[in-house]
Amino acid sequence: MLTNTFLHIPGVGPATEKSLWAGGIRSWQDFIAAGPDLPFSCARREHMLSYLQLSQAALAAGNHAFFAKLLPAREHWRAFPEFSDRIAYLDIETTGMGGWAEITLIGIFDSAAYRAYLADADLHLFPGDIGSYSLLVTFFGTGFDLPFLRRAFPHLRMDQLHIDLCFLARRLGLRGGLKAIEERLGIRRSSSTTGLSGYDAVRLWREYLRGSEKALELLIEYNMEDVINMECLLRFCYFQMRSKLGFED
Repeated sequence: MLTNTFLHIPGVGPATEKSLWAGGIRSWQDFIAAGPDLPFSCARREHMLSYLQLSQAALAAGNHAFFAKLLPAREHWRAFPEFSDRIAYLDIETTGMGGWAEITLIGIFDSAAYRAYLADADLHLFPGDIGSYSLLVTFFGTGFDLPFLRRAFPHLRMDQLHIDLCFLARRLGLRGGLKAIEERLGIRRSSSTTGLSGYDAVRLWREYLRGSEKALELLIEYNMEDVINMECLLRFCYFQMRSKLGFED
């Protein structure tokens, strides 16, 4: 979908993009091939062409920051396939919701393996590791996970593309928390984590601090299912949004 996108070009909005698609200009390559036949002034055509050439070079180089900066945040989902080889589904657990709370666990799933970073163990390794990813996927990370991470790691550089599934799902009429949406779509959880919530994550961490290794195991399983299930949800949302824009597969 990224190579069908024109919204990252300064001065191009949804109406212009839809007009291009309706006129048969469905991709960057279509625009480049059309040349003087495009319904734009010479100056505007050259402006758009220059950005598309930069876009091709950035995509070939795997330069996610180029698209993260220019593409509207709500449209970062369009870059999913192109950057899926460097994707991190991310979810944190904390000691509470307030500004006093601290991160207890950070979970990352890269479509192949899951990694948990624990407080008082290896949490400090997270800032160095997260830089190897181009695309972050969260559920309400805009309002929860990312602010916590920036507060915990003030010098953390996060220039990645970011897909917040909470808001992407809402555009498809799927409201509520991650668990509610999973249930609606038939995404199942294990019997041991079904019914657990963020409040239970706080409780399980406290039990772990009191010596319960089983509480930690359950907390990690709960977090792991969060991030793994995000992949199912993203794939569903991606193809639904693509179809909604008129790009049927």
